[in-house]
Amino acid sequence: MAKKTKKALKKLKKQQRQYEAAMAAGGAPIGGGMGTNAARGQGLLGGLSGLLPSRRSEQFLVGLLVGAAAAYVLSDEELRGKIVKSGLKLYGNLAGGLAEMKEQMADLQAELEAEQAGAL
Repeated sequence: MAKKTKKALKKLKKQQRQYEAAMAAGGAPIGGGMGTNAARGQGLLGGLSGLLPSRRSEQFLVGLLVGAAAAYVLSDEELRGKIVKSGLKLYGNLAGGLAEMKEQMADLQAELEAEQAGAL
């Protein structure tokens, strides 16, 4: 088990060094599919331009549909309540997952420190 922990910690530290190096160089982190857009100077949301319509009439229709959907959602109290509840559940799940990950990282760090103290 200690070998797996040590290997996972080494991998995490390597990823952290790569991330820090990429951020220091002024670029986006490598991986995750976002590095290609950032390398072309399009930024984080640069890939969305391909999804949006290019002609003005198409843009108007898309805006009309989005506006109508937003008006419907905002006017329907029951639907709005369901969306808010779903959003709060999602936030709770994400916060719980983040707390669990922090706890695991603290455990890994404590194990590594214990191994290093025992090796000295």
